[in-house]
Amino acid sequence: MSRDRKPHIGLFGRRNNGKSSIINCLANQEIAIVSDHAGTTTDPVKKSFELTGFGPVVLIDTAGIDDIGELGELRIKKTKQAIKLVDLAILVVTNNEWEQPELDLIKAFKLNDTPFIILHNKVDISPVRDSWLNDVSSEGASFTLPFSAINNDIEDLISVLKKSIPESSYTTPSLVGDLISYGDIVLLITPIDIEAPEGRLILPQVQAIRDILDNDAICIVLKEREVDTFLKKTKIKPALAITDSQIFLKADASIPKDIPLTSFSILLAHFKGDFENYLKDTPRIDELKDGDRILLLESCSHHVACDDIGRVKIPRWVSGYTGKQLEYDVVAGLDKVERPIDEYALVVQCGACMITRKQLHNRIGEAKASKVAITNYGMTIAYVQGIYTRAVAPFVGNNKEISADYL
Repeated sequence: MSRDRKPHIGLFGRRNNGKSSIINCLANQEIAIVSDHAGTTTDPVKKSFELTGFGPVVLIDTAGIDDIGELGELRIKKTKQAIKLVDLAILVVTNNEWEQPELDLIKAFKLNDTPFIILHNKVDISPVRDSWLNDVSSEGASFTLPFSAINNDIEDLISVLKKSIPESSYTTPSLVGDLISYGDIVLLITPIDIEAPEGRLILPQVQAIRDILDNDAICIVLKEREVDTFLKKTKIKPALAITDSQIFLKADASIPKDIPLTSFSILLAHFKGDFENYLKDTPRIDELKDGDRILLLESCSHHVACDDIGRVKIPRWVSGYTGKQLEYDVVAGLDKVERPIDEYALVVQCGACMITRKQLHNRIGEAKASKVAITNYGMTIAYVQGIYTRAVAPFVGNNKEISADYL
């Protein structure tokens, strides 16, 4: 299971409800600080570990939803942001509490389509009352479970987690499985430039190699300047060529037109992005006007090179293509977008190799709801460089749910 396919499970609730103790019980080790003092956990804390009988998961311990003071407000804000990161939420309650803090969390779970279970902790101190069960029964939790770290009720909790974790958070669909067949040759064009990590390939390239091998196909990896010589000398005709989006024009010139060509970024857009809306919205680049603002969303934080793809190249290419005076904002990682989303004419999302599908869809969901055009790094680059039809054709041709009208 790759790092971005681990289910993310978040613990939410009031201060001193024992969220950190529950994490320690699940992991069977002291990975979260436990204290009788309310507010020990200040920022969301992630921990990866193996859930017995299931597999690797990421647990996120959050600050109390009832934190106080100026710093407390900031912690609550981060706790609410963490809801967008998780595939399953655990609402931790004690003392049969069921008031506004719990109702606010339930509302946020539902707003983000996040399944949740309700865990009444410390039942060795305060047993669950029937009246409390009646209050929570209509809230839509997958399970409501009594729990005590002292009594080591861990097996029941693990059983409930296994039943509640959405299958979509850990099943791994294929990147290229619907594009290739047994024994096919796939050509990967991978430039080694300033943004490539020393001694390694970037994650989308590694993911593509593994997926090609998993589909019993043959993977050939070349730098862009070797492609022409390789094709000429070997006479090999690949079933598919995948390139880095930044060298689309070079790849388009080198790869014969009868060989399907796309990019790693577009491959990921089809794999986990809102691909149908990307297809529909990308041509809205032609509608951009002077003064329009464009938001570029990177899903990881990295060293910014002098010719960075999101901060330099895409703005340069889009401005050059449109001939308009445009404004650009770049937000890295999963940081909050500070401007109201409807101030943007276009949102351009990276391939999102480092985050889960749910995190990605939460990331772009607000723009989609506000009717702001959304697209992807690779699709944007292909469009402004005049090779959009070729770059998305492999997916449109193999997906009957996507109308060929987009071409």
